[in-house]
Amino acid sequence: VRPGARSSDMDFGQSNLFGYIEDLQELTIIERPVRRSLKTPEEIERLTVDEELNDIERAVYLLSSGHDIQGTSVVANLPVLMRQNPAETLRRVLPKIREVLHVAGVEMQLTAAVSFLTVLQDESVSIHTYSHSFLHIILQNLEHRDAGVSNAWLETLLAVIEALPKETIRHEILNPLVSKAQISQTLQSRLVSCKVMGKLANKFEAHIVKREILPLVKSLCQDVEYEVRTCMCRQLEHVAQGIGTELTKTVVLPELVELARDEGSSVRLAAFETLVNLLDMFDADDRSQTVLPLVKSFCEKSFKADESILVSLSFHLGKLCNGLYGIFTPEQHLRFLEFYKKLSTLGLQQENGHNDNQLQLQTLEQEKKYISVRKNCAYNFPAMIVFVDPKNFHLELYSIFFCLCHDPEVPVRYTMAISFYEVAKLLNSGVYTIHKELVTLLQDESLEVLDALVGHLPEILELMTNGGENSGSESKLLSIPDLIPALTTAEQRAATSLKWRTHEKLLQKYACLPQIISSDQIYYRFLHRMLTIILTNNVLPVQKAAARTLCVYLRYNRKQEQRHEVIQKLIEQLGQGKSYWNRLRFLDTCEFIMELFSKSFFCKYFFLPVLELTHDPVANVRIKLCYLLPKVKSALKIPTDKHLLQQLELCIRKLLCQEKDKDVLTIVKRTVLELDRMDISLDAFQKRFYENDLLDQEKERQEHLLLEMEQLEKEKQQSEGRSTNVNDKIFEKKRRDNKTSSVLTKSMTLSVSGSSSVTSTGKEDKKSKLVRSQSFSTQALHPKYSNIDKCSNKSSATGYMSSVSGMGKSCMLSFSDDTFRTRSTGNSGNGTFPSSSSLTTSRNSFNSTDQKNNGNKESQSRKMSM
Repeated sequence: VRPGARSSDMDFGQSNLFGYIEDLQELTIIERPVRRSLKTPEEIERLTVDEELNDIERAVYLLSSGHDIQGTSVVANLPVLMRQNPAETLRRVLPKIREVLHVAGVEMQLTAAVSFLTVLQDESVSIHTYSHSFLHIILQNLEHRDAGVSNAWLETLLAVIEALPKETIRHEILNPLVSKAQISQTLQSRLVSCKVMGKLANKFEAHIVKREILPLVKSLCQDVEYEVRTCMCRQLEHVAQGIGTELTKTVVLPELVELARDEGSSVRLAAFETLVNLLDMFDADDRSQTVLPLVKSFCEKSFKADESILVSLSFHLGKLCNGLYGIFTPEQHLRFLEFYKKLSTLGLQQENGHNDNQLQLQTLEQEKKYISVRKNCAYNFPAMIVFVDPKNFHLELYSIFFCLCHDPEVPVRYTMAISFYEVAKLLNSGVYTIHKELVTLLQDESLEVLDALVGHLPEILELMTNGGENSGSESKLLSIPDLIPALTTAEQRAATSLKWRTHEKLLQKYACLPQIISSDQIYYRFLHRMLTIILTNNVLPVQKAAARTLCVYLRYNRKQEQRHEVIQKLIEQLGQGKSYWNRLRFLDTCEFIMELFSKSFFCKYFFLPVLELTHDPVANVRIKLCYLLPKVKSALKIPTDKHLLQQLELCIRKLLCQEKDKDVLTIVKRTVLELDRMDISLDAFQKRFYENDLLDQEKERQEHLLLEMEQLEKEKQQSEGRSTNVNDKIFEKKRRDNKTSSVLTKSMTLSVSGSSSVTSTGKEDKKSKLVRSQSFSTQALHPKYSNIDKCSNKSSATGYMSSVSGMGKSCMLSFSDDTFRTRSTGNSGNGTFPSSSSLTTSRNSFNSTDQKNNGNKESQSRKMSM
């Protein structure tokens, strides 16, 4: 460091000194309130409680002579006292709480309401004792002057009504309610009566409700205060459910019709929403003669004089249209559809020539309302597809779908992203028509929209690629040509943002891509990107999500050269990386490898690189390795992998002898004990799952059939290539010299016909193998695999093919030089790569048969030429 820089950094000039003094003064100002808040000795003496008092005595003392804070703490601790000593609590503490609540503040009242409800839920006492001790206190505080306190006690009372017997409800609640609902009572009392009425309607029989409750309901529906009429109107839904269909038609429906024409806008809104919720209880005549005219008047008035109902109308429009679908005429059907379209674009049309300030202010006030309306239209879009029939989607609703997906407001696009999966399911075979909107939402500028869409992205892509009309085509991406750029753009935008949870979720969902796009596209566009995220990202959950998705991509990669390249990079850049953080991520990746691949695959490629980390200079890496060693040992198959087991034991001995870190040594000793117990369980495992070993042999036989099929296909392609080369040479000879070419052509035909006649018997075996392999592939292979993470071992054929059938659509070309192999494990069924021994044996068998056939061909051709 230069001396000049040091002096400039530590400049104690006059100006800086004054700055330090000002900072000290600020600190003293901050400390002043703390000093003033200290208690005096008298206050400390008054707040001190004798330590020898038990819980009940201390609670009584604090309620009698303590502050409000101490009394509130006692009330909050009431459920604990009831569980410990219910008899003494009811006898001594509860009466004190009842006395204190008369003069208590808002905080203690709210705490008491919650504590009383907790005591009910804990069932510390019987319901009879509870109603005798607590119910009177609840009823006394219902009409508190504070609205929040009154609502808290009301919620407690409504919960208590669910548990009380009918007789108690009738005597303690219903009878006093008759007087509380009178017009002479306070507004708060009548509002409480409305809410209790809705709860009591479901507790008694219909005749009791008709005789004792319905008269009170009618009087409250005609109350002079619009708040009471609104509250009672919203409770009519619960009353209708309690009295049944007949009484609803004769009593509730006329009241709703009258309330729908009320002078108060809030009353009309409550009546409209209650009508929509009760549509299922009305017959066709009531819907056509009563409900439909009211709904039409609501729709007409919403744009003209009563915009307060507009938001609610847009929210319930989908349910309303489908509830009245059977009584609509074609003209009414079209009218409601046009009304929905108008609501979907509300506020987006800008009128020209209006620059009045008042109009601009009015527009600003209505902007939030219009955004809510369009958001509700996006929410109801799946219901409107059902309303118009999915067959008519492109003609009737596609333009609205386009507008909602491109809406300028984020909440509207967010709602469309959430409902996109429902729309795709409804369209079914016509889902290809909305692929452009999928790409648009994937590239949306708001990460909230992307997060909402990614939630069902695997299901959406599955429908896009397999549910549309292009599902039978050779290329999976004909229906979504811009999918890969949109997916890469979405991942890059999530990576550059601060919302790492969205990025993690995106990487987890991208594990579905082997089901959607080809192996080469994943390799060149996504697989290396996952490796880069593991190496460069700083968020651990994101790194783990990328590691697991990379393992999934590796699991379904179809080219052996690409697999070996990725495995080598994992070992070199992660397992042997310079940063200990990369080496920790290598161990995480190995855990995913053991989860997704077979034991033989892990032992072949990753077993020894994992053991090398026992010599890691960082203690955290060695600790994480020790925790992983039991899983590593469980991947061994003792007769086959005996040399690997010896390497594992040697590494553990070195750790025990050479480890100097105390924490690592403690974990090593614990791991050794666990590994010793695994030896016994491993033998029991092999005996118990002997049938799975037989299934594994059957799967290996099927793999040999697939190897034969692949080899025969290669030979077929090579033979076709040779024939085309020969024909090209013959054509060139013809063009140069006709006479010579004719002689050559005759000799060639003779030689070829002779050789083919002789070698026809030699090719019979190959043809039979090819037919046998093709028949096996047509029976066992399926172009889709079920789920990347799930393994099935129900049968020998399906258990193997479900793990490899997702490798591609073509059964003949899906296994390019890398067949899979499975072993019977605890969660067997995952396909793996074959060991070198199995590959060499199968290839040697092929080479031997080929040498014999080639020898026969050469001998026969020589005889013909001679």
